[in-house]
Order: sequence, then structure tokens, then C-alpha cells
Amino acid sequence: MKKIALILAATLLAAPALADDIHGIWQTKKDDNGNYGHIKVSNCGAKICGTLIKSFNADGSVFASPNIGKKIVWDMVSKGNGAYGGGKVWSPDRDKTYKSKMQLSGKTLKVKGCVGPICRDGGTWTKIK
Repeated sequence: MKKIALILAATLLAAPALADDIHGIWQTKKDDNGNYGHIKVSNCGAKICGTLIKSFNADGSVFASPNIGKKIVWDMVSKGNGAYGGGKVWSPDRDKTYKSKMQLSGKTLKVKGCVGPICRDGGTWTKIK
């Protein structure tokens, strides 16, 4: 009976982690030039990072960006309930790195960041895979 209780407890504790899955491929919002990208979010050790794997022009055509393969998100950690923080997000269109936080809700990821006192809404990213 104790074994069943332990298995049930472990399953219940793991359930929020499964529902809170930030891993995958995310489409960013359009930048100031109308361009957007696909970011592959995965573990980097004990933290979360995201790498630009594909970029697009404003018209949706593929763009061979020199930033393909570069980290866009790094050092993020889960704060629970879909919240992530403690990391940074690099905005290639402005060449700025923001101290950032993200909020996961289903297939959307709200990204926000600050450089000193200046904060920017990184928009809502959409999970595509």
C-alpha cells in the first residue's frame, strides 16, 4: 500500500512539470523591421536556453540571418506556475541584451525584459512544435 501511495504522490508532483513544458520551438513576435524567428528552447544544464534556428522576413520568406545558431535566451530558471526568470534575452534587431522574465500559458510565452531602468515588452511567442 505504501508503494502505491509513493507512486501516486510522485505522479502528482510530476504533473505540474509536464503541464509547464517550455521546451520546443517557438515563433517570436515580429521585430521593429517586421522580421521574426523560430527559437528552439531546451535545457542548458540546469537552466533553460533558446537558440535561433530559423529566421523570416516580414513577408514570411526565409531569411539567412547571420544570427542562426546564436543563443537568444539563456540562464532562465523555472519559478513555478509557468513563470521563468533570472535569465537574459538578446534582441538581435536592437543588439541589446535584456534581463528577462517569461510567462508560459499553454502554447503562448509572454516575454519581457529590462536594460537598466528601460523595459521592453518582448511580445507573445507562439509554440509551433
